[in-house]
Amino acid sequence: MSSYSIATIPGDGIGKEVIPAGREVMEALAAASGGALHFSFKDFGWGGDWYRAHGEMMPADGLDALRGKDAILFGSAGDPHIPDHITLWGLRLKICQGFDQYANVWPTRILPGIDGPLKRCAPGQLDWVIVRENSEGEYAGVGGRVHQGHPIEAATDVSMMTRAGVERIMRFAFKLARSRPRKLLTVVTKSNAQRHAMVMWDEIALQISKEFPDVTWDKELVDAATARMVNRPASLDTLVATNLHADILSDLAAALAGSLGIAPTATSTPSAATPRCSSPSTARPSTSWARGWPTRSAPSGRS
Repeated sequence: MSSYSIATIPGDGIGKEVIPAGREVMEALAAASGGALHFSFKDFGWGGDWYRAHGEMMPADGLDALRGKDAILFGSAGDPHIPDHITLWGLRLKICQGFDQYANVWPTRILPGIDGPLKRCAPGQLDWVIVRENSEGEYAGVGGRVHQGHPIEAATDVSMMTRAGVERIMRFAFKLARSRPRKLLTVVTKSNAQRHAMVMWDEIALQISKEFPDVTWDKELVDAATARMVNRPASLDTLVATNLHADILSDLAAALAGSLGIAPTATSTPSAATPRCSSPSTARPSTSWARGWPTRSAPSGRS
């Protein structure tokens, strides 16, 4: 029998509806397996309500409570009465960075019975997987504010990319593309304007591509990629992009497939003995990958 220990974090808003429903689905799968599959669940009531009671989105030792789990079923982090940067950095990003969950995967396709907004796109022509670098880049958290409240106040957010971080997400994306029937990868970039980190991103993509001669790949500027997703959806299959770029493109992909409410995702540290964070499709923000129940890797969420 395969047994998995699952942490459930409903979080806020629609997460409190979706996570119990997701658990019901998993329990039904276990019941139908004839004893071959078993899930044990432990619920964690972290989020906006926890913040109002304790002044923090999750306990300081919360990662230790999650560490022994096989996966995290995560709902939503966001409360209209709490600043967004507190809810995001206090819960989802604390978990993602705490477990170094660098690979965020968004499968997107037009499901049966869903009316997508692209009138010239048949369901089979929109079947994508977006790979989002989830540990650094624009959401690395590097930066700060000085002289607050004065005319000379300044604020910075630094997009931090490392060779190790780019190499591992590129290698992950090429492997994923190789596993899909078309063996096609699009590397999303903005190296025409961002002439340091994104140029390195492009150079590493070329370097890693040599390890995967059976994968056909191309490169697309992120602004052009948005038009391509709308005008030529069938030309795309697997995409890899930075933290910010993939965050935006995955929302566009979900909208083109019919709704953010049917866009599952999961984030993990591949091959690492840490929990994967997933959750059923929910309104933004959410985390889940319905095709990925659970593997012994790591958690994540949706920004």
